[in-house]
Amino acid sequence: MSSGRPPRGGRLLREGAPGGSVLRLFVRWARRPLLPAVRLWRRNLQLRVVAGTLLMSLGVVLLLGFVVIAQVSKGLLDAKEEAARSQAGGGFAVAQEKASNAPVDTPPEGGATDGRSGRNATAWMNDLVEALSSGGQSAFDVVALGAGSGDTGSGVRGARASGGVDPTASIPVSLRAEVDKGAGAYLTFSKIRYSEGEGKSPEPSLVIGKRLTDVNGDPYHLYYLFPLTQEEESLNLVRGTVATAGLFVVVLLGAIAWFVVRQVVSPVRMAAGIAERLSAGRLQERMKVTGEDDIARLGEAFNKMAQNLQLKIQQLEDLSRMQRRFVSDVSHELRTPLTTVRMAADVIHDARVDFDPVTARSAELLAGQLDRFESLLADLLEISRFDAGAAALEAEPIDLRNVVRRVIDGAEPLAERKGTRIRVLGDAQPVVAEADARRVERVLRNLVVNAVEHGEGRDVVVRLASAGGAVAVAVRDYGVGLKPGEATRVFNRFWRADPARARTTGGTGLGLSIAVEDARLHGGWLQAWGEPGGGSQFRLTLPRTADEPLRGSPIPLEPEDSRAARARTESAATAGARTVPGPQQPERAGAGLDPIPPRPTGAVAVPADPTALPGSGARVVPRTAAEPEGAEGRGAARGAVPEEAAARAAGPGGGRAERADGTDGKDRAGGR
Repeated sequence: MSSGRPPRGGRLLREGAPGGSVLRLFVRWARRPLLPAVRLWRRNLQLRVVAGTLLMSLGVVLLLGFVVIAQVSKGLLDAKEEAARSQAGGGFAVAQEKASNAPVDTPPEGGATDGRSGRNATAWMNDLVEALSSGGQSAFDVVALGAGSGDTGSGVRGARASGGVDPTASIPVSLRAEVDKGAGAYLTFSKIRYSEGEGKSPEPSLVIGKRLTDVNGDPYHLYYLFPLTQEEESLNLVRGTVATAGLFVVVLLGAIAWFVVRQVVSPVRMAAGIAERLSAGRLQERMKVTGEDDIARLGEAFNKMAQNLQLKIQQLEDLSRMQRRFVSDVSHELRTPLTTVRMAADVIHDARVDFDPVTARSAELLAGQLDRFESLLADLLEISRFDAGAAALEAEPIDLRNVVRRVIDGAEPLAERKGTRIRVLGDAQPVVAEADARRVERVLRNLVVNAVEHGEGRDVVVRLASAGGAVAVAVRDYGVGLKPGEATRVFNRFWRADPARARTTGGTGLGLSIAVEDARLHGGWLQAWGEPGGGSQFRLTLPRTADEPLRGSPIPLEPEDSRAARARTESAATAGARTVPGPQQPERAGAGLDPIPPRPTGAVAVPADPTALPGSGARVVPRTAAEPEGAEGRGAARGAVPEEAAARAAGPGGGRAERADGTDGKDRAGGR
């Protein structure tokens, strides 16, 4: 059934119309030969300037040519008209004088006369036309017509003309009507047409006519026809001269524009090429400077800039190299005294049962801070490897489900202390990718431990999915969440939400910084999302095959149970759409509820999110007016207790657990 909706976007053909694909193919076929020219036009400044100069100069030459030709034509016609009026006026006066002074002829026996006085008007008219035209010598022709608008008129019988001119065809009817009504001389532009026997083609002419009377006093029309052939030849000569000169001027201006623009564009092109080589790391490149003009000063300034840039970059590289070396050397050098201090602290810690309570507590604090110090040294060494570009990836096919299980097993003691349950979704099918198991496990351990630490006793959900050429692991908590802007800064080194608050929870502030470097080393993404009071979600996306570019993630960055998603669901339900409300996390008060139902066995993986973007992809949903403000204050400088702290006994008499792999949960407020 037709919906009656107009074509989308106002297109003439709908996208599904039968002729739409044919039209698109035709447009694409017709546009393909023009693409190189369009690309050249966009990229070549010299071509655009020269073409613009040619077009503008052509317009100026055409306008100037039209003005010149119009002025010359007007001058020639005015001169011709003035000479024609003078010549015709004299002829009209001679004709009238002859009519007044004509003698009376005796008609032949049995002959007829045309007038009342016995004058032979026909013979007189023939003699008049012949006499008037004899002085022209091809400069003009004379035509006599009877008065009236007919072919012959009245008075004089028949039309007469000199030079083989067709009298009736050469004199316009409109001019005859004007001459017949008035007593003065009238003129117009027309064409002289000759009789068929003459074999001449029509010629442009100026026609001047006047109403006169013959020897019998009858009215007739006398016309002078002045050919404009000579004026037309002169005008054609002027046109040819103007066209030739204009073409020469246009070509000359184009050549001048090309030469001038080349003087400017060539150094610019040279500067662009040198800038590209500078950006590629060839800092010794310089422009060739000749002369002392503006372009030369530009080249000198460019060379000074490149020299200063090279010097600053070298200084920064030296400084960065020194800093990396310093961090690496300090980290290595601190290991020896740290080992000695560790041995002494272990002896003191093991003997703390014989100390008084204050001394025993001090021994425990010493052991805990030494654990944190070891973690900080390990993280500094790892960061120095990333900074130096010495980090190596040992990728092999692994099942991320096994990595997630190991991470959860290590975080279970801390989760039990916090009253948090860790749920895993999407582990019904293998999630295999070529990755470094040690680095992936370190990333996920940071994410899971941070989620447990800041989840405020609520569930932590770990979701796995694979689709296309990507696999993803998302860790969702329902704690204090992230305030606007924190989702991007949370990966910075030693960053804290509240700088005034000390880092006392055991994190080093480098956990998420190392995690994001591990993700980049795999060619993947580590992205964060959060909303104040609504928890947060961190998503690790890796390519299924090493060195394969990512185009999306199988898991959406914003979870389905976020406030924004629930608001969209409620609005869709209000509009009558079918909705599936997202689950809400209740407070873990021993209710025993499953806030997020487990995925049924055999369920398929979550399809790829087409809106997933590369990069950090961090998003933060601002707090609404209805949200409580207390959640913002909790854990402003949040920190995660190291993993071994979860296994340490709560009381003073508990035993201290040894580190399993040298990694810990990092401070979320300072790079988690």
